[in-house]
Amino acid sequence: MLYYLFEYFDKTLDIPGTGVFQYITFRSALALMLSLLLSTIYGKRIINFLRNQQVGETVRELGLQGQNEKAGTPTMGGLIIIFATLLPVLLFARLHNIYIVLLIVTTLWMGTIGFIDDYIKIFKKDKEGLKGIFKVIGQVGLGLIVGTVLYFNPAVTVRTDTGYIANSKVATTVVLPAQMEEKSTATTIPFVKNNEFDYAELLAWTGEGYEKWAWLIFIPVVIFIITAVSNGANLTDGIDGLAAGTSAVSVLALGIFTFVSGNIIFSNYLNIMYIPNSGEMTVFISAFVGALIGFLWYNSYPASVFMGDTGSLTIGGIIAVLAIAVRKELLIPLLCGIFLVENFSVVLQVSYFKFTKKRFGEGRRIFLMSPLHHHYQKKGYHESKIVTRFWIVAIMLAILSIVTLKLR
Repeated sequence: MLYYLFEYFDKTLDIPGTGVFQYITFRSALALMLSLLLSTIYGKRIINFLRNQQVGETVRELGLQGQNEKAGTPTMGGLIIIFATLLPVLLFARLHNIYIVLLIVTTLWMGTIGFIDDYIKIFKKDKEGLKGIFKVIGQVGLGLIVGTVLYFNPAVTVRTDTGYIANSKVATTVVLPAQMEEKSTATTIPFVKNNEFDYAELLAWTGEGYEKWAWLIFIPVVIFIITAVSNGANLTDGIDGLAAGTSAVSVLALGIFTFVSGNIIFSNYLNIMYIPNSGEMTVFISAFVGALIGFLWYNSYPASVFMGDTGSLTIGGIIAVLAIAVRKELLIPLLCGIFLVENFSVVLQVSYFKFTKKRFGEGRRIFLMSPLHHHYQKKGYHESKIVTRFWIVAIMLAILSIVTLKLR
């Protein structure tokens, strides 16, 4: 909203200095600072409100060290993250930008699903929360919306080189790359030279005109990614500061991808896909990172609040949509490697247990407990040490992901 006010001051009233709001970097810095202030200052008030409403965590007996001390700790702390993200975005972002609209919808959509899940657990005293089928329906619904908008909305384009033209506006003939914006289902393959891959090519065997059916591939891929990443974030949220810290690292890396992909100078220099209007997502990412870091003020060990599914599902959904929008979804297994390993550890544990029970009559386990962070807790590691080491791994994965901009 302030963006439009200062745009009016600059273009209509011609007030000196107000044009600074046109710069994404300036608005991103403001969004980051405001979200940090909101999450740290007003976060305490939200925690007190949750405590007064007796929104406390019900701890299942899992035999983990320090587990009983967590009983009664306020949950639904994801409300802090949502509040501290959306307010700066509403103030500083260009709200007519299609990517910003999608991210706001994602935040509210996944936040609502997570809130319902937490509400059922706390106030209905049902430890299972929202039925799994309804969570999946909600995730699929968001995937349908995001996939459909990204595929059909005319504002979602990429710019590709189409040859070279001479610039006749200068005295000396200069050869410049001729570029055009076009609809595309292309994405980026990491570590590969000439690394663009078009989902439409999977339908090339159907014959001429196959491009118009690319949505049959693209939308299901979007649904799968959103579902997988949001569930991965949900599973990672198991000990103090783990999900918020690792997510902040991943989102910060995505912010770098978003900024360079939305800037024609940097994208040309790095020889990566230029995505018009996508740079505006940097404002959202800055607010989101600030909210996550501010939330860590209260969520670090020993946690004063848990994010609950209200936060974890929202975090996963946002990361998935950001990666898809900036055409870096194939980097998710690397960038969100912590989520992947946590998710995979559960799949392996359950599958192996069922297999051995059917084969030998007795279920066996690969890990002492899943998800993976609980395995290390069972081995006697303090949870703060586990979280710190997971953060270090997340930073290493983020750096390696950023390196893919040039390492091919």
